[in-house]
Amino acid sequence: MTMNKRILSVSYDRSLLATRQMLLEPQGYSITSALGFAEAIGECKTGSFDLFILGHSIPVKDKRELMRMFKEHCPAPILSLERIGEGRVQYDFHASPDEPAKLLRTVKSILTMIDPLQRHPSETEPSASDSRIT
Repeated sequence: MTMNKRILSVSYDRSLLATRQMLLEPQGYSITSALGFAEAIGECKTGSFDLFILGHSIPVKDKRELMRMFKEHCPAPILSLERIGEGRVQYDFHASPDEPAKLLRTVKSILTMIDPLQRHPSETEPSASDSRIT
């Protein structure tokens, strides 16, 4: 990765934010963590991000509103972390929070799709079975 991709990670649980940051930063991503709705909106309005990650601790109603605000103020793909059985909203991408390796692959895939000039020639196109919602 030649340039750090900026990710806004949002959760209602401080320990989940810290864990996500410890997982993603060693991969070269620049992580901004937002605890709660108001902090997430403030970060979105003042920063420029390549990806938003909405944690599974955020209620679906708040996820819908955050998605609307993000699209309005700082358009970037949105990855929603969801537990099995959680009501789904039409996000750009979704993944399980319980599989760190899969989360890393999903983040890398999303950021590669939005920045094809930085794709390594040996990387393959995402398959239809990837987490993208159509």
